Amino acid sequence: MKVDNLQQGYFGIGIQNGKTPENLGVLWRSAQNMGASFIFTIGNRYHKQASDTHKAVGALPYFHYDTFTEFYKHLPKSALLIGVELTEDAEALESFKHPRRAVYLLGAEDHGLTKEAIEKSHKLVKFHSSLSLNVSVAGSIVMYDRNTKGTHVY
Repeated sequence: MKVDNLQQGYFGIGIQNGKTPENLGVLWRSAQNMGASFIFTIGNRYHKQASDTHKAVGALPYFHYDTFTEFYKHLPKSALLIGVELTEDAEALESFKHPRRAVYLLGAEDHGLTKEAIEKSHKLVKFHSSLSLNVSVAGSIVMYDRNTKGTHVY
């Protein structure tokens, strides 16, 4: 069976400097349910999450990076880094076209993404909201949107 390389795709999702372990567990459970290929953290290490009732880290590859620089150096080839951040330059999720190969990066509710992460993101997306959302909720919405709309070639 011939596989068209343009049809191949995957996505990973993770949090930079996550604030609470509960948010990680909920995001990871959603990632497993929404078809993520891998999950990751930058800054804070994973510890067993009570809210990870489906044991996503046993079902999905989990990566931890101490710094954003280390994470960026290991970004999969041909994947676009999509920062989820409430900035003026970010595109509204409602009109965003998800790339076939994407790595979604969320920041903690209290600090968001670092300046470096925002600058190095290939694309930025945001929600129509005047306040930031809980990181696990925001990530779940992004993954749901990806699954609902499908992906596009960039």
